[in-house]
Amino acid sequence: MTPRPTRWARAFRARRPTGSRTRRLLELHLAVIVLSALVSMTALLVSYREVQNAAGEMRTHAAPAVQGVAATQLALLRAHQEAEASVESGIDVVVGAGARYEAQLSAANQGLSRLSDVQIDGERGRVVLVTVTGVLTSYSGSITPGTVKYVDDELMQRQKLSEARRQLVRPGTGVVPRLDVLQEHQMQRMTRISTLGPLQVTGWAVAEVGLAVVAVTTLSALWLLRRRCGRSLDPWLLPALLVTVALAVVPLWATAATQERLDSARHQLGRIEQTARERHHLDKDQQYVTRTSTVLRDRLAAESWQSWTYYGALGGGALVLLLPAAGLSRRLNADYYWRAG
Repeated sequence: MTPRPTRWARAFRARRPTGSRTRRLLELHLAVIVLSALVSMTALLVSYREVQNAAGEMRTHAAPAVQGVAATQLALLRAHQEAEASVESGIDVVVGAGARYEAQLSAANQGLSRLSDVQIDGERGRVVLVTVTGVLTSYSGSITPGTVKYVDDELMQRQKLSEARRQLVRPGTGVVPRLDVLQEHQMQRMTRISTLGPLQVTGWAVAEVGLAVVAVTTLSALWLLRRRCGRSLDPWLLPALLVTVALAVVPLWATAATQERLDSARHQLGRIEQTARERHHLDKDQQYVTRTSTVLRDRLAAESWQSWTYYGALGGGALVLLLPAAGLSRRLNADYYWRAG
């Protein structure tokens, strides 16, 4: 005679299908969370690192390069202006009358020396600077005799000054037009550096959508544990949900703040470039470029929170992966009917 099943055995068989479905649902939630977290965190970290790199490139190369070209052009033009003024006013015969011209020319030479280290036009830019340095040497060979050697020979003096001016501003081959070309290329490069491209925008969209999927799936897992397992608040999933929300907000806010500074810097560099190109009042233009460059350097100064945000996001991503995996795996192996199922 077959024994009748006990009340506990009948209850176990009745609960077994429900436990099996619960197990499959939790396994599905775990797989979705892990996959979405991996995709979203990869996109987030890569996108944020790109913004950090852009800020560093702008601070160390792009901004100094654009400022340097503008300052060098204005210094050269101001030097020639001072030389011509000394000749026209007749003070070129006075000892020390060329001090202001020499100071401006020295500043231009120093600017060219710094540009070789920071220019952002690659090999093409290096070729331009080498050519400009050679032409500037010829320019010095013309302007110095015109203001010092031929002070008593007006015809030769005028010829040397005219020759020097052609070397300085001759279209296409003069020092200033060559620097204009270099500046144009640098402005294009600077704009690409400081602007979010389609790939970066796509990366942030993937990161935010992935984090939204993680948050929704985590909420669904919490609801499932409460409905089917009697767990009101899971100590693993709830912190994971909070970290996910923080990851969706804090790095995006940091990126927006950094991008705002890059946009502002790009506009200021554009005004510096325009001022150096128009050259209405050389002395005032020089003052404006110097003042704006100082403000811009302070605005682009590196801030430690940018790096801390990246490493914080890296740690948060690890938590978003580990906490749900630990919590759901614990539940998957905790109750006897899940093991039986």
